Amino acid sequence: MMNESIDSLMNEKRRFAPTEEFARNALVDESHYAEAADDRLEFWAKRARELHWHEDFTEVLDWQPPHAKWFQDGKINVAYNCLDRHVEAGNGDRVAFYWEGEPGDKRTITYADMTAEVKRLANVLLSMGVKKGDRVAIYLPMIPEAVASMLACARIGATHTTVFGGFSPQNLRMRIDDADAKVVITCDGFNRKGKVFALKPTVDTALEKPGHNVENVLVVRRGENEIDWNDDLDVWYHDAMADAEPEHVAEGMEAEHPLFILYTSGTTGNPKGILHTSGGYLTQAAYTHKAVFDIHPETDVFWCTADIGWVTGHSYVVYGPMANGTTQVMNEGTFDTPTPHRPWQMIERYGVTVFYTAPTAIRSFMKIGREYPQGSDLSSIRVLGTVGEPINPEAWMWYREVIGAGTAPIVDTWWQTETGAIMISPLPGITELTPGSAERALPGIDIEILNEKGEPVPEGQGGLLTISSPWPAMLRTIWGDDKRYQETYWDKFGDKYFAGDGARIDPEGDIWLLGRVDDVMNVSGHRLSTAEIESSLVGHESTAEAAVVGAADEATGQAVVAFVILKERFAESFSVEEGEALLRKHVASDIGAIARPRQVFIVPDLPKTRSGKIMRRLLRDLAEGREIGDTTTLADASVVKAIQEQMR
Repeated sequence: MMNESIDSLMNEKRRFAPTEEFARNALVDESHYAEAADDRLEFWAKRARELHWHEDFTEVLDWQPPHAKWFQDGKINVAYNCLDRHVEAGNGDRVAFYWEGEPGDKRTITYADMTAEVKRLANVLLSMGVKKGDRVAIYLPMIPEAVASMLACARIGATHTTVFGGFSPQNLRMRIDDADAKVVITCDGFNRKGKVFALKPTVDTALEKPGHNVENVLVVRRGENEIDWNDDLDVWYHDAMADAEPEHVAEGMEAEHPLFILYTSGTTGNPKGILHTSGGYLTQAAYTHKAVFDIHPETDVFWCTADIGWVTGHSYVVYGPMANGTTQVMNEGTFDTPTPHRPWQMIERYGVTVFYTAPTAIRSFMKIGREYPQGSDLSSIRVLGTVGEPINPEAWMWYREVIGAGTAPIVDTWWQTETGAIMISPLPGITELTPGSAERALPGIDIEILNEKGEPVPEGQGGLLTISSPWPAMLRTIWGDDKRYQETYWDKFGDKYFAGDGARIDPEGDIWLLGRVDDVMNVSGHRLSTAEIESSLVGHESTAEAAVVGAADEATGQAVVAFVILKERFAESFSVEEGEALLRKHVASDIGAIARPRQVFIVPDLPKTRSGKIMRRLLRDLAEGREIGDTTTLADASVVKAIQEQMR
């Protein structure tokens, strides 16, 4: 349907205004922008005081670039804000999570249930010698105990580092050692694609070699698979919980007390431990969840499909939604097991009103066909969201028309592990939506698009996305390496944070994300965005999904190389050679000859992490004929071999 380039989309400005009814009932209106513009610090102080503070703060911000302290003389307990205060307000019977395991088992967990679980688990951790300031590694799949583990750590002031369940023993050990974790919380195994995947053996292997300081491994029984047992280290979760005291009083923590460390990829190959603290992080996570998704906790059912191991799972499964007392849906396993009907049946079953997922997932839904979502009643949906990468316009339109019945607003959100919370997004009751644009910075957030010299770029030109004022949920440092923190994020522009992403601003002030700067290619002196070329490729009727990388080229410096998955109905209608030629011609016609891919490879799948992000680093290795780098974070490592076979 849509095959426009970003330039043509910016010029055409196809807009979708909120309905009168939605705008009338929306929580947030234009006054928030005016309030933040008038006094940004007072705006955030007001948002912070919507939470419960054990001791109120008197100072909003202490900014000593590049180090910020928000609400630092106040005391707050993050877990209390996510649990106890809702129970004390009479909402203990409200459902916190509708949870479904992949085999079809179901649990309904109220706020009172989760509060009781977290109190006991806090006492378990204390009995293991975990104190305020200690670190706990959480290596769990999408089960309710993962949420309880994070909140129990927050309750007692232990800093958690949640490790994605797909990481290898080596990657897990690196994170355990870097954080100096005292306890690891894991499970025997979990369900994925109809099989039980053992998880505890990864922990066993990670801890084989001496040198770590782990004193206990707390093991949740989930997969019922056989596991090895170390009586000196291992403790069953259910046994420890049965013996634990049921009551625990949450004490206030300093607003700048470390809440969690989350490791993210770095250009050096060594992951960076991004440190987030308590008061400022929770303030922005709660506000953005409420404002961006127009959350009415008494009636909404929110489903963010992100894994707990990533920042989206932290901010928009645990902390933001639970601080707002929201009812959520949570699932174990994959969307297509036992059937591709699964996500849509769950939306119908629980009356999901707000659905937040990744463009990669949306394109996967497109690939298998609209008959699956059309087989369920999706009329409860009123807001749709996207996260993780820029969404191409065709996927945006499909999402709105097929999942949102042509009326649900789509909030295309930009943020990072480092920002902690959403920074750029439409507000669904205010913003006229344009497919492909993340629209504008949220109230209280200052965004600038600069050139390499730090000067604002003219309208329509690409530049470097920077954040020019500190924000409450910002990372405080890189754990154990403040020098790297300063060099990575602040050396380029001094007191302005450089996000590493490119963007443009159009004449109306709307922001168009162009992807990572290292995903911007220099072809014969022309800067080309991989996101723009991907959008063009996916705009062709035959394409289900595409990934573009820049590969070294003697003639042009860099050349465009594309990897494309065809829709099933087109896969057999022409030869691979014909398909590649057709798509090269399409891009040249759509964007210009300079953007014509040097090569287009028709492939069966793309290498993705378990959270759905395409690993373009591996595609660059393939395109340049290099030895393939680390594949431990791939959801399916066989995909790389399949692409290699296709490229021969």
